[in-house]
Parts: sequence; C-alpha cells; structure tokens
Amino acid sequence: MQKSKIQFAVFPVAGRGTRFLPATKASPKEMLPIVDKPLIQYATEEALSAGATKLVFITGSTKRAIADHFDIDHELEEELEKQGKDDLLKAVKDIVPSWASCIFIRQGSPLGLGHAVLCARPVVENQPFFVHLADDLIDAEISCLKQMAEVHAARDASVLGVELVPKEDTNKYGIVATENRDGKISRVTKIVEKPKPENAPSNLAVVGRYVLTGRIFEKLTTIGRGAGGEIQLTDGIAALMNDEPVYAYEFAGKRYDCGSKLGYLQATVEYGLKHESLGDSFSKYLKDFTSKMNQK
Repeated sequence: MQKSKIQFAVFPVAGRGTRFLPATKASPKEMLPIVDKPLIQYATEEALSAGATKLVFITGSTKRAIADHFDIDHELEEELEKQGKDDLLKAVKDIVPSWASCIFIRQGSPLGLGHAVLCARPVVENQPFFVHLADDLIDAEISCLKQMAEVHAARDASVLGVELVPKEDTNKYGIVATENRDGKISRVTKIVEKPKPENAPSNLAVVGRYVLTGRIFEKLTTIGRGAGGEIQLTDGIAALMNDEPVYAYEFAGKRYDCGSKLGYLQATVEYGLKHESLGDSFSKYLKDFTSKMNQK
C-alpha cells in the first residue's frame, strides 16, 4: 500500500541568533536574506516541494516578524498592483500557496531543540513530520526534504539528513554511527550530541533535516534534560531507536551553514551568482573586484 504524504513541517525558530548580534537584536535570524528571500522562506519552499501542506513554526517572543512575513499584506499588494509591479506582486502573493496553511506555536521557555519539537505535538499528533532548521541552507536539484520523504516512504521509519564533516568539527553536531549501508542509506546504531573528536563514533553529522515518526513525542516527554540542561532532540532519537529503526541518509546537495557568518556570506555570494536577474552582473563585479585586489 502506498504511504501517505507527510503533511506537517516543523520549523524551530525560537532561538535568539546570538552569533549574528547586533543584527538579530530586533530581527529574527531566520529573516536574514540570501539575496532577496529570507532564510525561513527558503525553508518553507523546501518543505512545500516535499509535499508538506501544514507549516508549523515554533516561535519565541521576538519572532513576530516571521508571522508577518507569511501573512497577507493587502496594502502592499494594492500598492504594487497600482504601480504595475506585477513580478513583485506575484513574489509577495506566492510566499505561501493557497493550499498550504501556517500554524504558529509559542515556545514559552528556551529548553532546547527537543522541547521545540515537542511543542508541535498538539497539532502533529502521531503523524510523521519534517523538522527543518533554517540555519542549514541546502542547495539541491531535488530538495533535501523531498529526497528524505522518498526514503521514509520506502522504509516507513524516521530519517536523518547527514553529511561527512571534518573530524575536528564533531563537537558542533549530533554524530551517528551506522550499519547495513545501502547506497546513501544506512541504519543508525548510535547517536551522540556534540561529542569531542576523540570520542565521536564517526564523522557523519546530522545537519538540520529530519523526518520523524509521531512516536518521537513519547520519548521527548520522558527523557528529561540532557546536555546544557536542555531537552535534546538527539536524546529523543536515541530513545526512539530502542523501539524502531532510524535511518541516516546522505543527501545530494550543497549545505551552507548560515548560522555562521562565513557560511552566510558564502551562501549569499553563490546564490547571488545563480540569481536569474543579478547573476551575470554580479559575476562581472566579482571578477573586476578580485582583479583589482590582486593588483595591489
């Protein structure tokens, strides 16, 4: 029997984005633009491409701009229509298609990623769902979540998006050990949150993309607080593995760590070079600029 599509995509967006202060003092880090779209819009577009129809944002007290971005702005639309700016009008109207809905849930206390995911339980209930961390921007011909949805449909289990990272960087990620590799898919045997390089079971890191079964909520309610005094999603997944298989999937695509300033700048440059209307002129500017710099 064909598996039903995953309806829900959960976006934990309550973090303060301290690595980008002072830019994020009053504006959410997820609203930082890559060329002409904020990171959170790239995130929702990826989820929509994977079949999601219900977008669940786990927000904090400083994140009202995200809700405003996905709301209808009649005054702006009327002004753009009067000015004949049809392309901009279409871009504004197409932020969320008519067949999708946005749900906003306030995370009252900053108790970690696991707690943020748990906040989605009242609407997701026991259904499988996506989790997308907007800091990790992934450029792929077939969106990362769509690739993972296909793995979930084939395996009927939770799937973690993973990639190889330098050994010295394992303390920045959840790290998995795996077995029974089948192409880009392998079964997770162990998952550890931010291990020191000498203690890491591998250098295969989970990078901001998850397909999780509804049973994860049971685990997140019982595991208690882990590293940093927070409810860790990694710990919940480790507990889930005692009851059902969890798979790692090495996705096809290029990831930009937009939670770091360098990764954000790299994404801005490379997306700018690919931009339909800006790419050629931006490429020329960069070539002229680097030529001048080399002559100094």
